[in-house]
Amino acid sequence: MSKSTTDLVRIAAAGGGMTLSASKSTTDLVRICAAASSKGASITIINADSKSTTDLVRIAAAGQGCVTFDLSA
Repeated sequence: MSKSTTDLVRIAAAGGGMTLSASKSTTDLVRICAAASSKGASITIINADSKSTTDLVRIAAAGQGCVTFDLSA
């Protein structure tokens, strides 16, 4: 069962780390990573090479050091 973005934001804000696919929208990933940064939760984004560098920078900035990108395609 897939979780909604709202659910993932709540989990991240509670300190839950997770691995996410880059197929989610950049806006959704920014929201989730921003929530994770408040508790230092670790977020890994797989297939990140599918996003533009600009999008990855936005996501990384929102995560404030909590985001790892898997760029191995």
